[in-house]
Amino acid sequence: MDDFFTAEERAFRETVRAEIAAMLPEHLARHTRSHLHMPREVMAEWNAILHSRGWSAHHWPKEYGGPGWTPIQRFIFESELARADAPPISVFGIYLVGPTIFSFGSPEQKERYLPGILSGEEFWCQGYSEPDAGSDLARLRTTARRSGDKWIVNGQKAWTSEGHFADHMILLARTNMEVKPQAGLSLFVVPMDAPGITVQPVITIDGAHSVNSVFLDDVELDATALIGEVDQGWTYAKFLLNNERTNNAQIHKSRREFDLLRARIEAEKGEIPVAWREQVARIETDLAALEITVLRVLADETDGRDPGAKASILKVIGSQLQQAISELAMEVLGEEAVATGLPLANDNDGYGAYWAEKHLFRRVVTIYAGTNEIQKTIIAKTVFKG
Repeated sequence: MDDFFTAEERAFRETVRAEIAAMLPEHLARHTRSHLHMPREVMAEWNAILHSRGWSAHHWPKEYGGPGWTPIQRFIFESELARADAPPISVFGIYLVGPTIFSFGSPEQKERYLPGILSGEEFWCQGYSEPDAGSDLARLRTTARRSGDKWIVNGQKAWTSEGHFADHMILLARTNMEVKPQAGLSLFVVPMDAPGITVQPVITIDGAHSVNSVFLDDVELDATALIGEVDQGWTYAKFLLNNERTNNAQIHKSRREFDLLRARIEAEKGEIPVAWREQVARIETDLAALEITVLRVLADETDGRDPGAKASILKVIGSQLQQAISELAMEVLGEEAVATGLPLANDNDGYGAYWAEKHLFRRVVTIYAGTNEIQKTIIAKTVFKG
């Protein structure tokens, strides 16, 4: 990919590579290499280390605590994080909630919530999906009713990732029944310790606890909990989801996983066996194409152009690649991939079991952040409009 970068950008890469290597503790890198689901303490420790360098929110503008990097610098930085096996930081606070609050929140909300997101001291979850409203959020039934200077919230949220250790939820709720569904939604900040909130774990197919059902029964929120204007939540939700879909391309993580898997095959077999050559070649080609598409989106962002359906393309291809890589890993590892029970308990459960956990959990990547079927519809409407 060097041909895509200027000399200054290549020098930037060398600088961040050296600094990440100096900052990243080995126990955090080891945990990343052996576990899919990150506990809060691992993400918080790495978030704090990055924050001490001013890099925890690398895509935020300087005025809100970010480094003010260009889109290409952010791409390079994320690539180096993956290359070093750095643990992820919580997607919800840094990537989704923070930009939503500094784009649409009040000055008081920015002052209250942005510092805790930057430092990693406060964690967030996302209250969007419901049992009958996943990709079609216009069908959601959770309501927020105004009562004096309070909002009273009732409803249920489903598949709430990190809800069991989050401090706050960013909640989409219906505030107006008299208008079309998309026009009657509002966005709120909800403390997860508020009276009336019940969090129930949902154990996924890999045997782990990373998602939850959240029940809200007469939860009282102050008027200041509303983000932006009432009944404008659909606009804010689309902004947040667009960020989520772009992030869900997961190009750097996929590239790192594939490179390590390929290196293992070659170390054990001497070369790629004939039975796997077509899969390896297809994944390699798709990874290169996805990298180029991500760079095209970043070029659009740099020039102030709307990337249009490219964000949906990133989500579709990125999620399919994640599944293709884990499927190849299961074939390569064979019995080793099913030799250890799930869920994983510690760093000694084995490389094969780690891939088994990942393979099972990744059935969901083509569903969350808007199903791939929904994304393909968006792409088709964009291509064939007019």
